[in-house]
Amino acid sequence: MALDADLLVDRRRMRRKLTFWRVLAIAVLVIAIVAVAAAYGGRNGVIGGPYIARVTISGLIRDDDERVRQLDRLADSSLARAVILHVDSPGGTTAGSEQLFDALSRVRAKKPVVTVVDSLAASGAYITALAGDRIVAKQTSLVGSVGVLFEFPNFAELLDKIGVKVESIKSSPLKASPNGFEPTSPEARAAIQSIIADSYAWFKGLVQDRRHLTDQELAAVDDGRVFTGHQGLGLKLIDQLGDERTARDWLNKEKKISASLPVRDYHLHSRFDDLPFLHAAAVALLNAAGFDSLARRLETFAGVGALDRINLDGLLALWQPSSTN
Repeated sequence: MALDADLLVDRRRMRRKLTFWRVLAIAVLVIAIVAVAAAYGGRNGVIGGPYIARVTISGLIRDDDERVRQLDRLADSSLARAVILHVDSPGGTTAGSEQLFDALSRVRAKKPVVTVVDSLAASGAYITALAGDRIVAKQTSLVGSVGVLFEFPNFAELLDKIGVKVESIKSSPLKASPNGFEPTSPEARAAIQSIIADSYAWFKGLVQDRRHLTDQELAAVDDGRVFTGHQGLGLKLIDQLGDERTARDWLNKEKKISASLPVRDYHLHSRFDDLPFLHAAAVALLNAAGFDSLARRLETFAGVGALDRINLDGLLALWQPSSTN
């Protein structure tokens, strides 16, 4: 009996020690997260004095609700006195480009925004560039590509050769057309063309309004071509040749934004997206503390949407050079 009592006491003591270390591990984790969040929070203007925000748009443009939330916070920030918008992108979906333009326009309504085209601002990325009060580009930057694209593969001939036929029962002839498994009917082609024409008219109207172009000037740039920054200057697609220093000079002269203000990168996604090591550390600590189910949830949360972000669905405002030559 005495032996059993001693074992019971030892077990209780071990449980108390285990609970202590678990609580300590969680406390350390929370302190680490708070410390890192505070350190990284300053980069988006949470900590520090007045500054000029540097916003960078690169890669393919898609719908991004987190980006919109970050831009709305930037619009409301009393510390960010102006924005330098760097664009280096071939475009993306028309809906994603429209969403980004609208969010940047809300920023522009509250503070000056200057667009700096790095290498490329084509199609949907040019829509993004239009959100600025002024557009600056290098001589050899590429701008423009005013147009809308709808692409789909058609395997009808291949399937016919190998003897495969895909059958479908539709509520109407244009349902799920074109589908890539049968020749595109004239009616389906006309329906898609009407969608493209409508989006194209919106794109052209946006260019004409933001760049103050006459119908004749618009006709010179709306055929889908890209232009160098040097060409774009003459065509009124941009306002000035230069770089970020040029943008800062303009902000100082025209908008009275002090040249002494620091320029800080303002990130348009969650701070913790840049910290994969923090995800890994958190998971490891939770596992070590015995909270396996919570660790699995954190792993799942960190990976949500990874596959969604590689898709480009819908109409495209995208410049893609031909690869046939």
